Amino acid sequence: MRIRTLQQHDLAGVAELATLVHGTGYTEPQQLASWLVQGTKAGQCACLLAEVEKQIVAYRISFAPGQWQTDLWCSVALWPVPLEKMAYFKSVAVHPDWQGQGIGQRLLQNSIQALKQQGATAGLAHLWRESPNNSAVRYFSKAGGRLLQIHPNRWQHLSADGYLCPRCGAVCCCSAAEMVLEF
Repeated sequence: MRIRTLQQHDLAGVAELATLVHGTGYTEPQQLASWLVQGTKAGQCACLLAEVEKQIVAYRISFAPGQWQTDLWCSVALWPVPLEKMAYFKSVAVHPDWQGQGIGQRLLQNSIQALKQQGATAGLAHLWRESPNNSAVRYFSKAGGRLLQIHPNRWQHLSADGYLCPRCGAVCCCSAAEMVLEF
């Protein structure tokens, strides 16, 4: 397995994996292109993928500090660092055939190294609490993530734009665990 920086030519494959894991309408290559820009700062890219024989088996999208916007699901008053030092862990997916092998953790650790070089001292994530076996929260907790807040119906607004949640269908009622990881 090889871990490398995400490139423009990878976006269609990453979008396909995101759809498989997160549901139809989660993201498209055009949106991924802007996410890739948000993850790049000071010559470092914190957006990574894992591939086996040139097949994408996992990806990690992380935004550089100062290159993402807070929203109503950000509990800024609870953060241990100021916004200008806070990175954002936007998305991760591991192909179902490759889950449980530590790939997500490897991508996270490699992303943290890039984020540190970009000036981050912590990273925020909104994790899917209803993921199978609560794997998203377990994965982030294992890395040292700390729960800040629970946000009910976190992705419901995306349903109006055609998002089909793999758990709920046309109207997503899933909640997010807002978690922070200091590094």
